[in-house]
Amino acid sequence: MIGGILAGAAGVTATALAAGLGWRRQAQRRAAEGLAIAGPGGIVEEGFVRIGSIEQWIGIRGEDRTNPALLVLHGGPGAPFSMFTPVMRAWEREFTIVQWDQPGAGKTFGRNGAGGCAPLSFARLIDDATRVAEWVRARLQVPLVLLAGSMGNMIGAPLARRRPDLFAAYVATDFGVGRDNEVRSYALTLARLREAGNRRGVAELEAIGVDPWRWDLRAWQRKQRWILKTDPRMREVGRTLLMPSILTAPGYTLRDVVDLQRGMALSAAQLYAEFIRYDVRREGTRFELPFFLLQGDDDIFTQIEPAQQFFAEVEAPHKEFAAIRDAGHFAAFTRPREFLMELRARVLPRVVPAANQRRA
Repeated sequence: MIGGILAGAAGVTATALAAGLGWRRQAQRRAAEGLAIAGPGGIVEEGFVRIGSIEQWIGIRGEDRTNPALLVLHGGPGAPFSMFTPVMRAWEREFTIVQWDQPGAGKTFGRNGAGGCAPLSFARLIDDATRVAEWVRARLQVPLVLLAGSMGNMIGAPLARRRPDLFAAYVATDFGVGRDNEVRSYALTLARLREAGNRRGVAELEAIGVDPWRWDLRAWQRKQRWILKTDPRMREVGRTLLMPSILTAPGYTLRDVVDLQRGMALSAAQLYAEFIRYDVRREGTRFELPFFLLQGDDDIFTQIEPAQQFFAEVEAPHKEFAAIRDAGHFAAFTRPREFLMELRARVLPRVVPAANQRRA
């Protein structure tokens, strides 16, 4: 879902860094200072853990290790959310944030390479996510909330259905239902191109056709590129969120940036056939744990209307929906304050007793 955006950003990073390595080091140092956790109850850990057959990168951060934990499942394919740690700094007051670079992504790709990460499938990622959740539960021994973003929900939704015992709640964002999202984004982008008189764009989209199930990976990526060229919000996200995050994330070396891009290419190639035929309803609409859907109200990739339709069908012990205003894709990272307010107001009361909740 977001691999094309990040790939485009990462592809120009080497040139940008060559022109400004000194600036990058200073920016990383400032970001690291803002991430410092000094309290005695805090936790800052990162490293490689044996998950399944390979070592995989996991990072844990929070100001109070007794807080509930938030296991983040990133999207992509193969696009880690660990680079957004500075954006999520305020969340660490009320949650212990657990980031995991999945096989074929980020530092896990860097450690194992393509040969160690392949073959990739969503079944494997669900199995590994289960092992990660079990490891986090044993390591932290606090309530665990599952937060899945974008394509991460293709792992998160089946995991939440199959292992509700592992989680206090499932929070979905940038939530896609499947084919309907692709059809809608295609139609909207084609209409924008026609309105702008962009003959080349119109010709390319008409050439791939309207049926996503007939697209190969290159056709889908072509559609994604035209979305980025015609959607002002996503162009701004690339400029103000993705590029700065890639360039200045503390702990990201130049090699990590290269591995980021190579991992996305591997993940896209290996997961695309499953992704394009994904249907969130295939396993049903019943969840045996609290379900929260927090969706950007102007998301062209995973539009709010199909997400709302699915939410209406969901059966769960408790469920809540919230639209994040003036947010497109990456709602959690473009509107982190508003997203945290929703987590605080909706999720925390279902996870920890009111008497133990921190006040803003």
